[in-house]
Amino acid sequence: MHLIKRRDFLTMTTLATTGLIAAPLYSLGAGNSSENHKNGENNMKTRKLGKMEVSEIGLGCMNMTGNYNPPADHQKSIATIRKAFENGVTFFDTAEVYGPYTDEKLVGEALQPFRDQVKIATKFGFAIDGTVGLDSRPERIKRVVEESLKRLRTDHIDLYYQHRVDPNVPIEDVAGTIKDLIKQGKVLHFGLSEASAKTIRRAHAVQEVSAVQSEYSLWTRNVELNGVLNTCEELGIGFVPWSPVGAGFLTGKYDTNTEFDEKSDFRAGFPRFSKEFLPLNMPIIEWLRSYAATKNATPAQISLAWLLAKSPTIVPIPGTRFQTHLLENLGAQDVRLTIEDIQDIETSLSKFPVFGDRMGKDHMSSIDYTI
Repeated sequence: MHLIKRRDFLTMTTLATTGLIAAPLYSLGAGNSSENHKNGENNMKTRKLGKMEVSEIGLGCMNMTGNYNPPADHQKSIATIRKAFENGVTFFDTAEVYGPYTDEKLVGEALQPFRDQVKIATKFGFAIDGTVGLDSRPERIKRVVEESLKRLRTDHIDLYYQHRVDPNVPIEDVAGTIKDLIKQGKVLHFGLSEASAKTIRRAHAVQEVSAVQSEYSLWTRNVELNGVLNTCEELGIGFVPWSPVGAGFLTGKYDTNTEFDEKSDFRAGFPRFSKEFLPLNMPIIEWLRSYAATKNATPAQISLAWLLAKSPTIVPIPGTRFQTHLLENLGAQDVRLTIEDIQDIETSLSKFPVFGDRMGKDHMSSIDYTI
């Protein structure tokens, strides 16, 4: 496979297109906007997920092929992924169930020219049978990893997550299977998604877990209460917040008139986005807009900067299909939040209760914990 170095790729691109703090606080670099990214400057720092080094902000690629909207234009999605790389992103997240299958193909095609300079995370574990059923049997893992490798156009997966914990398969069997795949070189690092602290410990005892991915944002802070963040900190496991801007809510682009398509958008079935609860949650974003203005930032940038400040082992993966939103998100690196700022944000937001569960009943049924 012919691989293009980052500097050469950038040249080619230019020519072609002219309450309480639950984790340790981590100081961010100075800056005040996303202008550096709009101007093509790359200030991206790196962080460690276990022993794997990645950009401190990754790119979630799920909604490029649906789930929160109808699938985006293929070529525009490739351009967005490559724009992320151009701006220093080296960590890209996908899964076999996204599409299904089409998202891995998209990511594989987009990243092929510079595969050796990025880290790809993908996931297994859903039955993909039209339900939210789970299947992490060892024989299935061994089969689907081969399929994911082909779709991703690669000979190894940098980070392979169990997408949801399968109650019918001991986590030790899953971890043992991944351990074998790591020995074979097909997988480099093991991850868990939406796993409980107990499950994380059991898996880690068999095969070192590099990263845990769970929903975490200013309005979804369950992992601060159920021991997951503390367990990751204790065991040296990186933490990857999915939906770090609240499935779009924390960007401020939705209002009480927003409607989500029941056929193409999961959020239509998420209680927080319902006609009943969305109006009750609007004070959260109203306050966040006001606060962001005082920092010369956007609500999304404050949301991401807050996560970055919580711990140096946290790597958020905001998802977008638009280059403008991508550059806005990357501008979070340039937002300075002090310890006092974090305390102010959390104290202020504690005054606004969050109404409605974070996902619908079917999706919540596959979560490995209840808090």
